[in-house]
Amino acid sequence: MAQTDDACAYIRDHAGSENPFLLVLSWGPPHDPYDCAPEEYLSRFREREIALRPNVPEDRREAAVRSLRGYYAHIAALDDCVARVVAALEASGVAEDTILCFASDHGDMHESQGLITKHVPFDESIRVPFLLRYPRELGRQVRETPLLLDAPDIMPTLLSLCGLPVPATDEGRDFSAIVRGEAEVDPAMSAFLQVPAPYWILRTQGIPEYRGVRTLRYTYVRNIAGPWLLFDNVRDPFQGRNLCGDPDHAALQRELEAELQGWLDRLGDEFLAGRVYLERAGLTHYREANMPWGVRRTPWTVEEASAVG
Repeated sequence: MAQTDDACAYIRDHAGSENPFLLVLSWGPPHDPYDCAPEEYLSRFREREIALRPNVPEDRREAAVRSLRGYYAHIAALDDCVARVVAALEASGVAEDTILCFASDHGDMHESQGLITKHVPFDESIRVPFLLRYPRELGRQVRETPLLLDAPDIMPTLLSLCGLPVPATDEGRDFSAIVRGEAEVDPAMSAFLQVPAPYWILRTQGIPEYRGVRTLRYTYVRNIAGPWLLFDNVRDPFQGRNLCGDPDHAALQRELEAELQGWLDRLGDEFLAGRVYLERAGLTHYREANMPWGVRRTPWTVEEASAVG
């Protein structure tokens, strides 16, 4: 709440300036610990029935309900904070000419697939909100797009919407034409997924370093030991059937492997063992990169001997 107070004050103080202002507001929630939201929000969900995704294992359902009650309380509090920021823009008279970008850095598994927290290539972790509001250029009519946005794409897209040049060294994609409705989403596009070195929760769950792609329909992931995941997210939206290695989907797997390799080639990504990157950066001492491996067994735990290659 205090961050929101400061943000609204900043908007009021800078709305009358001749120069454009930039405000980056990084709220912590929703994040664990999930029981620390204000009581007025926690109480809304304490007794409410919580619908779980069907990919939550039976023995994890109680834990999922417990964490989601707090998660939803955090989100409800955050919704009110966002509303206050929008109201401050409107009251200050700059809402029409202000680009408001609302995004999250990651999702949360909440026991889906038997996993917790983030940085795994399942949809609960990688699909996050991304909302843009720019009434002067985009109008106020709500539009949705299936655009697959990677984090590096945000900066060039926003720079272009501001009429500013995109640095030649930028690795992201400028999607401003799609945002403006001047171009269509390429049905063959994909987003790049990666974890260069497993750390803390990934190590304790036995999830190795990986690279992958998410297309409009499929998820394909290769970990350091080889091909790992292949899901048809249209027919199997809760990713319950791993098609990787299935002879009936061999041609599709080859196609997605080629898409992934294209990303690796363009980025100059050698896809080495995570320990190599830690050594190069002088970070082998990093505590979270040295957590025990696979102490929390899940259906996706990979034995460390194969994971390090």
